[in-house]
Order: sequence, then C-alpha cells, then structure tokens
Amino acid sequence: MRGRLGCAAGLATIRPTMALLAFSFVDVLFPARSQALTAYVSNERDNTISVVDLDAMKAVKTIDVGERPRGITLTRDGHFILLCASDDDTIQVIDTKTLKVVGNLPSGPDPETFALNAAGNLLYVSNENDSMVTVIDIDARKVMAEIPTGVEPEGMTVSPDGQTIVNTSETTNMAHFIDYKTRKVTANVLVDARPRIAMYRHDGTELWVSAELGGTVSVIDPVAHAVKRKIGFEVQGLRSDVIQPVGIRFTADDALAFVALGPANRVAVIDTKTYQVKDYLLVGQRVWQMDFTPDGKLLLTTNGLSNDISVIDVAALKVVKSIQVGRLPWGVVVAP
Repeated sequence: MRGRLGCAAGLATIRPTMALLAFSFVDVLFPARSQALTAYVSNERDNTISVVDLDAMKAVKTIDVGERPRGITLTRDGHFILLCASDDDTIQVIDTKTLKVVGNLPSGPDPETFALNAAGNLLYVSNENDSMVTVIDIDARKVMAEIPTGVEPEGMTVSPDGQTIVNTSETTNMAHFIDYKTRKVTANVLVDARPRIAMYRHDGTELWVSAELGGTVSVIDPVAHAVKRKIGFEVQGLRSDVIQPVGIRFTADDALAFVALGPANRVAVIDTKTYQVKDYLLVGQRVWQMDFTPDGKLLLTTNGLSNDISVIDVAALKVVKSIQVGRLPWGVVVAP
C-alpha cells in the first residue's frame, strides 16, 4: 500500500510540473497578446461562419448565414463582417459584437469575391454568373455601377494608389484593368487557364495573378499591362495537374509571397526578388484562401477537404497548428 501511495504522491508531484511545462511551451509558441485576435472562416457547405479564437487556437462559435458563403472580409472599422452569400445573390452584413446578420447589400447575381476601396465606402464585387463587376456604396447600401467584364469573373483587387480595380475572369483567362473614375475597362492581359486571385504588391510595382488550371502565377507590370514573368511549381511526388494555384498573399515588406496550391495541399513560399520557390509548406487538403494576422506573424489557410485551417509561423516558415472548422472552408479574414 505504501508503494502505491508513494507512486501516487510522485505522480501528484510530476503532473503539475508537466502541466507547467506544457503551458510554457504553448506560451512560447503563441505568446499572449495585448489584444485577442479572432479569425472568421466561411464554410461553403455548412452555410456557416466559424469564429476562431487565435489565442486559444480553436473554433469557439458558429454563425448561421446564407447559402454558399464564400468571399469574406471586414469593414475598415472592424465593426462588420461582409460575406458573399453566393446562392442567395446577396452580401450579408454581420455585426462582429453580436455575431448576428444585421443587413444585406445588393450584390448582383452570384457574388463570389470582392475588394474594398481604400476609404472603405465602396465595394467591388465579382458576379460569377453575370460577367459583371458590381460597385456598391456600403453606407447607402445601393448599387453605384455595373461594369461588364470577362466570362465568369472571379478575383477582385484594388491598386495601392486606389486608381485601378482589377478583376480576373475564369473562362476568358484575363486580368481586366478598370479605371477607378470612369469605371471602364482600360486594359486586358491574357494569363494562363482559369485565373483565380489577383493581388498587388504593397508597393504597387507588380500584380500577381494565379491560374488554377494553368498551374502558374503571372507577374504583371501594371503600367505596361504585360506579363513580365511566369512562376511555375514542382512538388516532388505530385502530378503537375494537382498543383493548382489559388490564393496569394504578400508579407508587409513584399519580400515573400505565399501561394496556396489547392489539391497539392501545399503553400509555396516565393522570394519576390528572384521569383524562386524557397519552400513548400504542407498544410491541409485543398488549400484555398489565406490571411495574415495584423502583426504579420501568422498566416492562416483554409483547407476545404480536411475541413480545417492551418496556422503558419511566418518567421519560421513552419505549420504550427491545425484548427477544425466547418465543412468546405472557403475564405478567412482575421481581426483584432
């Protein structure tokens, strides 16, 4: 009996020590912040948004939303989530305090992605089934313009100087440059098959466009409206047809670009000076979209077929966590 009690006493001493070590490890990996961070993930199949506490590193709430939620972002003040409810032909407005749907914006048919202007009062929406970009005044909640574009418009972005809006069209295989003032298409640049996301470097010197079926990223000179470089990808052991670039994100200093490679289940890390792939980070299945935390230390990816998000330590270039969310996570946005 004394032996068992002695063993129990020993375990009682060890367990607090182990717990302290575990706490210390987590604390070092994810140090406490002065302000908690929250990620919002649109789940296309569940018609929900998962609310993820990035200090606890877990989903803590679920918001019921409209049919087929895809594109997701925040208003500039962080008070509202904007969400493309694609099959409901609307953009839902969700209060970040109450996590309730408080309104809708007239998006046009089948909204998929969107981009805010610098002032945060205009929203540019790609209408996939209508070959059109809809311009919405957020405050007035009304359509300001409808801009004809290519077939199956997809990616949307605004140049850092706010003077140019870019839309990609999946079937036309082009990046369309639209003048901010006239709302007219001023240039079309042919890229590889099924372009998805367009993203400007923060300094505005380049526009990168991912081509899902082409398996490349086109680097475009936004002044000359010409492709200056194409970046390809090779992952050992994988067929080229499963390497399908989608989401693109740049670090704040534009030194690195991260490209989500879809069913390749990898995120490519690219040196933007040499255009060479530095690394491939293994994440969840069918990685789609991404977003940085505001401090740029972590990058989150949505993994549609494994129903999770991966957390990447940007400095270490290492995946440090997987967090389960809803079914078919599509988009993610991070807010303080």
